[in-house]
Formats: sequence, C-alpha cells, structure tokens
Amino acid sequence: MAKMKKADYLKEAVKHIEISKHNVVPLVDAMGDMAFSARDLARAAKIYNLMLADKNCSVILTLAGSLFSAGLKKVVVDLVRNNMVDAIVSTGAVIVDQDFFEGLGFKHYKGTPHGIDDNDLRALHIDRIYDTFIDEDELRVCDDTTRRIADSLDPRPYSSREFIEEMGKYLSKHGKTKDSVVLAAYEKRVPVFVPAFSDCSAGFGMIAHQWNNPEKHMSLDSAKDFLELTKLKVEARDTGLLMIGGGVPKNFTQDTVVAADILGEEAPMHKYAVQVTVADVRDGALSSSTLKEACSWGKVETTSEQMVFSEATLALPLIAGYAYHKGVWKTRKARRYSDFLNKELAKIG
Repeated sequence: MAKMKKADYLKEAVKHIEISKHNVVPLVDAMGDMAFSARDLARAAKIYNLMLADKNCSVILTLAGSLFSAGLKKVVVDLVRNNMVDAIVSTGAVIVDQDFFEGLGFKHYKGTPHGIDDNDLRALHIDRIYDTFIDEDELRVCDDTTRRIADSLDPRPYSSREFIEEMGKYLSKHGKTKDSVVLAAYEKRVPVFVPAFSDCSAGFGMIAHQWNNPEKHMSLDSAKDFLELTKLKVEARDTGLLMIGGGVPKNFTQDTVVAADILGEEAPMHKYAVQVTVADVRDGALSSSTLKEACSWGKVETTSEQMVFSEATLALPLIAGYAYHKGVWKTRKARRYSDFLNKELAKIG
C-alpha cells in the first residue's frame, strides 16, 4: 500500500454552519416542552433573546475551545455583523489559530481520530484536533504574519484588544475572505479581548518579534486588558453574558464587576448569563462553576441565568439561531465599544 501524502489527508474542508439558513425557532420552542438538557437549552435561547431585546443591555460573548475549527465561525461572524454581540473575550486559539488563520486563506479539514497514526501526521506536518486536521506549515505562516504585524507597531505595551484591532486592519487590506470574526469585529467596532494571548500562534510571532528586537519592541499588558474590559463594563452598566466554554474568558469577564467595585466605580452584576459547557461541576473547576455560584462572588444575578451542559457545536447553532430568527436584533443599535476604548486610551496618552 502506497504511503499517504499530506494531500491525502487535507482533502475536504470543514464547512461553517450558517444560522440564517436554518430557522430553528419551532424546534427550540418544542424542546422547551421537554425535560433535562433540551429544556435547559430552550431557556438559554430565550434568555439570550432577552438580552438582545433589552435596549439597555450590552452583550459580551466569551469563547473557549476548538470552536471555529469545528465549523462555528460563521455563527459568530453573523452575531457580530447583526449587532447581536457588543464585545468578545476569547482564547487565543479561537481568534488567531482558527479565525485569523482562515482569514489568511487557509482552512481546517475533516479528519478522524480513528485508524490513523499521529506519528505519521507529525511527519507530514499535520496537526489534529480530534477529527479535524490543520496544516502546520500554514500555521507557521500565521505565526509569522503576527510577527510582521508586531514589527510594524510602535514599541510600547498594548492590550490584546489593540493588537487584534491591528490584525483586523491587516485582514481589511490583505485578507482572503470576508467571513472572519477578527475582520467583522474590526469593521463593526466590536472589541475582542484575548487575556492569555501568548498561548497561541500570536505568541510565537511575538516572541520572535521580541527576540529580534531586544531593545525596542511591542509587548502585551494583561492588566491593560483587564482595565479596558472593566471600563467597558462601567460604561455599559447592564450586561448579558453568552459564554461558550469556560476557562480564562469566563472568569476574566465575570470579574469585571468585582474589579469595578475595587476601583470605586458602580457596576451592577451581570444581568443575564448563559453558559454552554461540558465540564463537570463536581470538581470545583472554573469552567463548570455554575452561574448561581457566581452570584456568591457578586458577579452574576440569578434571575435570568442558565447553564447548558452540552458540546458547543450542538448548542450554539440552536441558541444563536433561535435569537437570529426571532429578529429582535433588527432594531438593536451598535455599541461601537472599540471607539469608546480608543477614546479612553487617548485621554491617558
């Protein structure tokens, strides 16, 4: 049998589901008359729709896990473009290795966890995420692109939001597709925060930038990230959280309420909250800690909150699709918090 080549593995691209093409409202409403996770998901969809219907509420989306590589990118693009999300907090992998990567013209491919030797994949420079394959050589191009963006910036500390805005600017000039969250957020002035930014392709690019420019280089300021998101929370006041996965994005966003209190600013607990997770609540891990538990920390109100214990590729298209086809977002105004934060930055020089 002939030895497999890279092209034999990277043949069929993952396709991104489009919520606009599937009206799931009747299905989700019917699930609301069921029990267990079906009813939880239906309630979560209705709470997300409440966030959008509340004229005073700003929606913050948090993302963790291999979401866009799995086909959920277009869902989030549509949320951004239709004013259904006002800020995003994410892991670096989602924003850089998956979204920016595809913005450069690359793709994720259908793979399999069965009947393959990962040593063979390694020899061919193919990375695997469960049943998805990625070309490692293309990821290196993504790494180097972030280095070149870093090289072009003034040598000072940046928040991740500022750097991702530069990535969006780059895609607006050199991108290969319009279906990019980084690009859509740049165009719609939706800030994107990645609190653990070095833990992704951007990290490789940035260490190369600092290695080659030891005296004068740009750097990331995680405290600046936290301050900017806290300023956004104080400005927004009423907020709703749509959290896909857990981890750093979840805690970072919930903690803005406490941070504002420490700074002597008034910021109410997050008014609405939905979380989709597969983490086990019994071990005390952050990713699974319930939204009711978050109330004890002064972070989330318990009136309109819902945990959905489900894998994201199943739950997010239903929750987002329900709100999309209900249509209350059509009269919702863009918050343009990127412009607000840039003005705040200008005040301090």
